[in-house]
Amino acid sequence: MNDYTMGGFGMGLGWFIPLLVVGILFYLFNENKNKDSSAKDILDKRYANGEIDEQEYKTKTETLR
Repeated sequence: MNDYTMGGFGMGLGWFIPLLVVGILFYLFNENKNKDSSAKDILDKRYANGEIDEQEYKTKTETLR
């Protein structure tokens, strides 16, 4: 084997591993973001969007406690 063949393989593998690590990290952080929505967070968003009124918000907040 000559040095050019091994160098070409090493360069390709050298780019693949960091890209794979970045892809895995992106997947893990994105997955955790979706799981962090608690019932209180959802209720807050619905109130902020005007989907529920103040009385319903207060009632449901007390229920969650």
